[in-house]
Amino acid sequence: MSALAEQPTATPEPEAARRAGSLFRAEVHRFAARRFIQVLLGLAVLGWLAAVVLGLLNFGEPTDADYAAARERMDEVIASEQEWRELCRQDAEQAGDPVEQVCGPPLDTSTWRVEDYLTTAPFDLAMAGEAGAMGFAAAAAVLAFLVGATWIGAEWSHRTIVALLFWVPSRLRVMATKIGVLALAALVIGVAAQVAWLVMGWILRTFVGTDAPLPAGFWSELLAAQGRAILLVVLIALIGFGLANLVRNTGAALGVGFVYFAIVENALRIYDPMLERWLLSTNAGALVVPGGLRVFDYSAMGPGTTEPPSYLVTNLQGGLVVGAFAAVIVGVGVWLFARRDLH
Repeated sequence: MSALAEQPTATPEPEAARRAGSLFRAEVHRFAARRFIQVLLGLAVLGWLAAVVLGLLNFGEPTDADYAAARERMDEVIASEQEWRELCRQDAEQAGDPVEQVCGPPLDTSTWRVEDYLTTAPFDLAMAGEAGAMGFAAAAAVLAFLVGATWIGAEWSHRTIVALLFWVPSRLRVMATKIGVLALAALVIGVAAQVAWLVMGWILRTFVGTDAPLPAGFWSELLAAQGRAILLVVLIALIGFGLANLVRNTGAALGVGFVYFAIVENALRIYDPMLERWLLSTNAGALVVPGGLRVFDYSAMGPGTTEPPSYLVTNLQGGLVVGAFAAVIVGVGVWLFARRDLH
């Protein structure tokens, strides 16, 4: 009696590669199965539906009565502005001050539009395109921050990350996989948010919008702003992840974020207005807004100055500063995770 040894038909995969692949799939499954994240995404979808319904109810074709009321409101504003400037001119002439320097240039009503005073107006995608992209970027960034914080914060609260190390002892591999899964999810959230805005814009333009053609270069500028908005969502998700990983608690991470935006940033603005160009919220906005944001220092204005000194926060600076915030916060958390004792 003899025994035949069967030869393997394929070369087995290296153990490390198989473990890394299974870890990534397991983390993706854990992320998709997280109940709180499902609730957040569900609320986001409901919020989008509510925004679409509100848009359909508030935009529409104005009637002749609407135009007449709007023109009356515009005429009232013009009369008020002219009355104020006349009083200002008289005061400036009596004081011997240059009128245009004190009161500004004469009022030019040729550029005023009746459409700006309509309470019911058709949806104009050309005017609302970039503003809507920035609004959806802000909402998606807040959502991504919550998702990033709860993604690692729940792991620390339930100590499941410690149990995970019994399966994959490499701490850096575990953390890199979690960061990769979060970055991928934030990318999906950012893209979905911008697609949701485009779909919403198409619905409003189709049913309650104007038929005016879009200006040249509209789509290139809008898509560029949406691309920067997606980058912002990914970076903010990483910042939420990094904070929760540092303090090892989702609620504490949200508290740190609230204290920073509500207290620390305002305190820095009061201490030195020009520090605003380095704040996280300013650079996050500058990353998305076409052309960046200009920061004005009104405290530096003095007698004889007509315009305060300013500093332009460009899209590039916004991306670099927000990226630096994310890199430092995530990097410190990963370094501590690799070195500290875990219980």
